[in-house]
Amino acid sequence: MIDEREKAKQEQLTRLRQEHRDLDDAISALVQSGSTDMLQIQRLKKKKLMLRDEIQRIEDDIVPDIIA
Repeated sequence: MIDEREKAKQEQLTRLRQEHRDLDDAISALVQSGSTDMLQIQRLKKKKLMLRDEIQRIEDDIVPDIIA
């Protein structure tokens, strides 16, 4: 049961990391194309930050802090 939860978290982590990279690529493409739609760029950046927070939360669940 724990292994299945761990596996599900790992799969979710993989999906979130891919989505984070995709957003990074989309933001870069918009900036390089000279897009003046700053609202769209800001929304993508905000979503990217939210994904980063979620990734960090899942990573912390998988590998808890060890107090020495």
